[in-house]
Amino acid sequence: MTSRLSRLADRLGFPAIGSHRRFVTAIAVDALGSGVFMPLTMLYFLAVTPLTLLQVGAAISIASAVALPAGPLIGAVVDRVGAKQVLLAGNALQALGFMAYLVTDSFAAVLVWTIVVTVGGTAFWGSYGNIVAAISQPGERERWFGFLGALRNVGFALGGLASGVALSIGTDLAFEAVVAVNAASYLLALWLLIAVPDARPGGRASLPGSWSAVLADRPYRLLMVAQVGYSLPMMILNFALPVYMVTVLGLPGWSTGVVFTINCLMIGFGQGLVVNAMTGHVRYRLLLVTQAAFAASYVVFLGGSVLSVWVATAVMVVGGVVYTLAELTGGPVLAALSAEAAPEHLRGRYLSLIQLAWNVSSTIAPVTFAWLLERGPEPLWIVMLALTVLFALVSLRLGTVLPQAAERVTNRADVVAAPAG
Repeated sequence: MTSRLSRLADRLGFPAIGSHRRFVTAIAVDALGSGVFMPLTMLYFLAVTPLTLLQVGAAISIASAVALPAGPLIGAVVDRVGAKQVLLAGNALQALGFMAYLVTDSFAAVLVWTIVVTVGGTAFWGSYGNIVAAISQPGERERWFGFLGALRNVGFALGGLASGVALSIGTDLAFEAVVAVNAASYLLALWLLIAVPDARPGGRASLPGSWSAVLADRPYRLLMVAQVGYSLPMMILNFALPVYMVTVLGLPGWSTGVVFTINCLMIGFGQGLVVNAMTGHVRYRLLLVTQAAFAASYVVFLGGSVLSVWVATAVMVVGGVVYTLAELTGGPVLAALSAEAAPEHLRGRYLSLIQLAWNVSSTIAPVTFAWLLERGPEPLWIVMLALTVLFALVSLRLGTVLPQAAERVTNRADVVAAPAG
């Protein structure tokens, strides 16, 4: 039976979990709570506070900007004390911030508690990649990052269904219940993670290192730019699409939950299959495919603006499917590249640059998307189409300067990835 399950997991693109079940469970619980809130990130504050769309977007963007320095600081802490302690602190901060959202009704309060939540999220993601890299081996990291991403998205999908219900009800109490569930999920995940052993190799403290070595790594800096080319489009699903569909196009509130849920289900049940299909393909070429799929989804989203409500709703679902194909392709590759291109004893600092790319994107996205959406349906998608061309060129360059980017995906821990011929 065990061997049969192992073969099934292999065919589905899942790694052998082994002794890491508690960590995996905590990630799933965390995702379930986050999935309830993510589609409502901006709509929640529009519903329960007197703030305008631009004020909400500005508060989220300012909070992200203020929290930007936290990423590099957290990377150094991870190298010194280990990833587990930082992961616990991140969950605690996010639980505190979401509980505070329940009594938040002013611009200043939204800003302060969003800073707390953002720093907590930075701590979580600044340590998460280090733990995954430590429990996996080169050659199978696309599988591990893909599997955990899929698991998170199953949780997001289940949470997305609840968010759709909250949107349909539309009362303050329904929105506040969403926030309370998210806060509780962080507390439960924190309890699960307390008993997880530190994932540092051999349990030893990290070797000494400095930021000068990290910042001198030019190929990794280019990888950071390529990460922005993925993380900025990832902000569309949370910050732009719900507002675009409900406010700009006038579609029913439940439609955003449908798109979000389909996205999460595709990733949850399809990510492993896509990772398996990547076997033998060159990493930087997969990043080019990612940008092409993003571009196609923007064209579809824009097309929804000239159609009737019900036809536009169906078109937005199709656009969400194409958008998700880009996410399925680019996420595991970039995560594996980020971990493998970093020296082990400096991995915390290196991966903090990747987290910084995410934070820069989350800083730029809310206020920029809000500003573009206030000018009609076209500007946002035209700008994003132009950016896909730029980031495709970055991916091409990455294949020539970063050796790991020119390797083929193997999906086997005992196989050394071969460079593309």
